[in-house]
Amino acid sequence: MRAAMPILNSGSTPARPASLPLARKARVDLRVVLRQGFQCLAVLVLAAACYLLISRFLLQSVSVVGRSMVPTLYDSQHYLLNRWVYHVHAPRHSDVVVLRDPSDNGFSVKRIIAAPGDSVYLKDGSVYLNGCKLNEAYLAPGTPTFSNSQYQDKLILCGKDQYFVLGDNRLNSIDSRTYGPVPRRNLLGPIIR
Repeated sequence: MRAAMPILNSGSTPARPASLPLARKARVDLRVVLRQGFQCLAVLVLAAACYLLISRFLLQSVSVVGRSMVPTLYDSQHYLLNRWVYHVHAPRHSDVVVLRDPSDNGFSVKRIIAAPGDSVYLKDGSVYLNGCKLNEAYLAPGTPTFSNSQYQDKLILCGKDQYFVLGDNRLNSIDSRTYGPVPRRNLLGPIIR
């Protein structure tokens, strides 16, 4: 009778039956890591798409640069720009809006004074809208509005899809007195205060 003796492997390659499950486990771990990486990438892409859609069509954070809207808005203050409301209704008188400035193609914050079909008459430091003197309670008391031309008085007619805009700091604002009425396509939306 012979007894079975355990065979000791003294060779260079150990015969381990457990090595096969380790290889499977490594492949499974790699799949899990790849799946999680893909999910993270999908979340990042969706977050970027949502940010772009919201900031382009709904709301956008804006910072006021300059003093052209003092005393209503001050330099370095932050507000939200409502980008969707003008898809629902037309811009209105007295809206404080962000617009693409026709003089330098930058962005400006101004107040809408006149809409399409309106006439603006600047005379003796006052603004007349369609023949009636405009009551501008948002201005600092005693703020005059002079035309930027060599003539004291100036009459501006707003054509189709044109808006006349002014800064509230009339003595320190480049606005429609300089570059004329602004096309509707240049108005991005009103400021939410």
